[in-house]
This record gives sequence, C-alpha cells and structure tokens, in this order.
Amino acid sequence: MDIRIQAIHFDASQKLVDFINRKAERLVRRFTTVSLIDITLKVVKPETAMNKQAIIKIAVPQQDDVVADKTADTFEEAVDLALEALERQLEKLKARK
Repeated sequence: MDIRIQAIHFDASQKLVDFINRKAERLVRRFTTVSLIDITLKVVKPETAMNKQAIIKIAVPQQDDVVADKTADTFEEAVDLALEALERQLEKLKARK
C-alpha cells in the first residue's frame, strides 16, 4: 500500500503529513483492498476563507478509482471530510461484491 502526498504551491509541514498518513492508514486497515492513496493539497484563493482543497484518489484493484474533492478552512478538515466521503464510497463498493 502506497500513500502519496502532493502539496501544490506550498510546503506541507511534517505535522500535516503525519496527520494525513495516520488517517489514511486507518482507512487502509478497514479496507484491505486499497492499493494506492494519492492526496493532492491546494490553496485555492489565499485571500478568502474556505480556501484549502484536498483531492484524494484511491486505487482499488479490479475496480474504478474512488475520488473525493473537499474544500475547508484547514487542510486537516478538508482531508477528514474527503476521507469520510471515500469511506462511504468504499462501503458501497464492498456491499456490491
């Protein structure tokens, strides 16, 4: 299982990277079929609130990729919201099997 984090136009702090890894690993423990988590972090418009965007793409073998895109005040909140949405999508995939 591989977790890739890409920060666009800023440097992600080690605290943020550790937070994301911890949350992603918890998701992987629950859904063992996940093979890759690709996380892209962006600052949308620096001068406004709600400007942190997290786009998370999860690769599941023999399935379509699962994607969530959330925007919030902080990257931690955006990642949490996106992972919650992905968790619901993965539950639906699991139920279809």
